[in-house]
Amino acid sequence: MTWEPDSGSRHLALKAIKLATEKKAQDMRLLEVGKTTIIADYFLIGTGATAVQVHAICDHLTENLKKAGYHASRIEGYREGWWVVLDYGGLVIHIFQPEARDFYDLDRLWSEAPRVNLEN
Repeated sequence: MTWEPDSGSRHLALKAIKLATEKKAQDMRLLEVGKTTIIADYFLIGTGATAVQVHAICDHLTENLKKAGYHASRIEGYREGWWVVLDYGGLVIHIFQPEARDFYDLDRLWSEAPRVNLEN
């Protein structure tokens, strides 16, 4: 049996990308991690220039996704604003400050996961 991503998770991920981009999140990457882990179907990784921008992106995401019926089961790192993780089950969103993103390098750590083309 082969793994197939949940269409609801993909829809949520695409909605989250749109919302994060509205708050000027940079270098957005969507990784299809479900083939390599049971943690989630997708990881969305993005960058905010400062803690204030990271907070603004996360606030915009949580408020608007809640209005759409999605609730984060867990939010970690918000107070510091260095690396915030929003867990929506099938989608885990990582919003970093640039230095944190470089340091933790999730793009490299999950390099075996297919990257979803966001050009469309």
